[in-house]
Amino acid sequence: MYKIAVIGSSDTVIGFKALGLDTFPVNSDEEAAAAFKQIFHAEEDKPYAIVYVEETWAEGLSTAMSKFRSDPAIAFILIPGREGPKGLGRKALHDAVEKAVGSDITGE
Repeated sequence: MYKIAVIGSSDTVIGFKALGLDTFPVNSDEEAAAAFKQIFHAEEDKPYAIVYVEETWAEGLSTAMSKFRSDPAIAFILIPGREGPKGLGRKALHDAVEKAVGSDITGE
């Protein structure tokens, strides 16, 4: 059975922990990278199907996440942090729709 992970600041992940998701609270780009490595510790062992990543740490993890973008069994979902949305999640959704459809249907 696949699991769901959440990488983000303590304030962001606490609500997800209450829902029973595996949370990885981080305070720096280095901690976010270590959490990502912990989630995907072996190439052949991928127990997580969904990984929520706080936008604050998403930029630092973009290279690591891109290695899994072609894997249909893993979804990365960017979520806003305590400071509010940075627009990265919206851009990721826009890019995914554009890739799936073949053109920009959102008008952005």
